Amino acid sequence: MTQTAPTSATDPRLFQTIVKGVGQAIGDYRMIEDGDRVMVCLSGGKDSYTLLDVLLHLQKKAPIDFEIVAVNLDQGQPGFPKDVLPRYLTELGVRFDILTEDTYSVVKEKTPEGKTTCALCSRLRRGILYAHARKIGATKIALGHHRDDILETLFMNLFFGARLKAMPPKLQSDDGTNVVIRPLAYVAEADIIRYAQAREFPIIPCNLCGSQENLQRKVVGEMLGGWEREHPGRLTNIARALTRVTPSHLMDRTLFDFASLSVTPAEGDRGFDPDEYPQREFLSGVQELDMLG
Repeated sequence: MTQTAPTSATDPRLFQTIVKGVGQAIGDYRMIEDGDRVMVCLSGGKDSYTLLDVLLHLQKKAPIDFEIVAVNLDQGQPGFPKDVLPRYLTELGVRFDILTEDTYSVVKEKTPEGKTTCALCSRLRRGILYAHARKIGATKIALGHHRDDILETLFMNLFFGARLKAMPPKLQSDDGTNVVIRPLAYVAEADIIRYAQAREFPIIPCNLCGSQENLQRKVVGEMLGGWEREHPGRLTNIARALTRVTPSHLMDRTLFDFASLSVTPAEGDRGFDPDEYPQREFLSGVQELDMLG
């Protein structure tokens, strides 16, 4: 029996909130187009399970045709339950591939004691997935990063890298042969957690990054979570800010030609902007998209 829709235990309003956010992101950034073959990277975590659910829903509702191939990379972690994902995906009726590469041993060998494994693990995993996408003719690679992941990356780069840089919703891969998309870019992690709990996904923990309690990313995540608890809606506003950038009011000379400014510019700018704090939600007023049916 296939399970291409949420179970009855799932709040339909919660699912529609997630679907609306995904549909908006897909539309805003033209993430998925007619004829695409989308490779959904399934880690066994709450985010990628939710992503797969929503894309399967949209596949049925959208006015375009696109394929879905779920792909999991078995990295050779001790105790990895090899039967969980094949059984789940078979019951779901989804085409899938399980890749097996012992990157776990490589990461443990190459990473100095006390250092985080994320950078090397991510690089190895990325290369394997890119190669497989080319092999199966995938036109898009879908990852399960959500809004909070993007905001954590923004502040990680700000605090530790001195760069104003986040995680893009759509990009060309560094090997130049794949397009990576993040359909959950507008979706709050709190909604994903609630949805995953209701769906009772067979979660597979990560013994590499998931076991590193002192990661700076976790510290940043806790900081953002505290902000949201004290000031509900703050993360929504930060996320909106990433879509409303004013280069002339930053300091990057490669984005704005400060040197050429004269006393009689063709188009002036205000030296002192008034406070503009619109009380609007990130996705307020979004109408049901055509692709949602």
